Amino acid sequence: MTTLTDPPKASFRLSQLIYDTRYRSITIQVIATILLLAGIYWLVNNTIQNLAALGKDFDFGFLTQPAGYDINQRLVEYTSQSTHGMAAVVGILNTLLVAFLGCLLATFLGVTAGVLRLSNNWVVSRLMAVYVEGFRNVPLLLWIIAIMALMTEGMSRIREFRVGGDAGMILNDSVAVTNRGVYIPGIILENGFLASSAMNWLILLVILVISLFVIRGIRRRANAVQEDTGVRPTTWYQQLSILIVPVGLVMILMGAELQYPELRGFNFSDGIHLRNSLIALWLALSLYTGAFIAEIVRAGILAISKGQSEAAFALGLRPNRTTSLVILPQAMRVIIPPLISQYLNLTKNSSLAIAVGYMDVRSTLGGITINQTGRELEGMLLLGAFYLVLSLVISGAMNVYNNRTQLQER
Repeated sequence: MTTLTDPPKASFRLSQLIYDTRYRSITIQVIATILLLAGIYWLVNNTIQNLAALGKDFDFGFLTQPAGYDINQRLVEYTSQSTHGMAAVVGILNTLLVAFLGCLLATFLGVTAGVLRLSNNWVVSRLMAVYVEGFRNVPLLLWIIAIMALMTEGMSRIREFRVGGDAGMILNDSVAVTNRGVYIPGIILENGFLASSAMNWLILLVILVISLFVIRGIRRRANAVQEDTGVRPTTWYQQLSILIVPVGLVMILMGAELQYPELRGFNFSDGIHLRNSLIALWLALSLYTGAFIAEIVRAGILAISKGQSEAAFALGLRPNRTTSLVILPQAMRVIIPPLISQYLNLTKNSSLAIAVGYMDVRSTLGGITINQTGRELEGMLLLGAFYLVLSLVISGAMNVYNNRTQLQER
């Protein structure tokens, strides 16, 4: 009769941290983490010592001090007596404005140029190729300066809009294109719910966002009905009503009026003044980024099998309907990932606004505020944190949409 015994358990040895594959990866990660933390500690400690040697401390109290400078383009109320923190907020809003407008126009131009570049019409495809290659291969800064020069030197002067002058307003005398910028009609709220005009517009924005969520629910219900019955219910009138009626009623209650620009003295007053710096930056960013988006769209379309188009044609779909209903929805899976990078590049490239005097966050917080307060470290950290957060928000939102466009396994 034999007795079976379990083999003795191997004891742990320090050499296993290096030679045993079960522990080696953990060892490398621990060492790398320690070295990284040590490097960060050395950098922070060295910075603190250097600041102490210069008689400086690390403090963000400068944000509550009066700014003492004006900002020509602003979306909220601001004066030279406002704080540096408020000046930073104005700069942030200006950055968000040009980034939002730039992404919209760049997407439209890019999708249009990308589709037309694949056109069978030789003239159209060549023109789109000239646009793409022309804007993509010239530095963005040059386009910003060129468009700024065109707006400043090529447009009519204010005095030419006087009676008997050579220039006149367009669109039924509601828009004036001058060498100082473009003047367009604006909406004013005479009887706002709140004293602050910005807060009244915020209320309208919240109502609009709620309406869009309701419209999204209507579309989902229509999709579910179509999947169950094969017939899609007509919902366009519901969506249009939900989009227009709530916002329209609130605007009527607030006493919304359309204010047209008028020439008074040496300049136009009333309405909205879009400065040349904003227009130049917006157009340059849109045209430049749109050229890259066009190539992304073209590559996404070419990635779709020709059999998809042939099947759509066999069902009787016209070419434009085939592109919008069959090709582009499938191409979005290829287009979205690189499109996210282009949106991020456009947002960060907006910091070139300093070249034409557009007061974005780079010019306010990262420029004048730092020069006046001497808080270059704090200012740069806040500026970097803003661009980091904004980029993460954009990439996160686009990744959510990207996940929705991916093929769903059954």
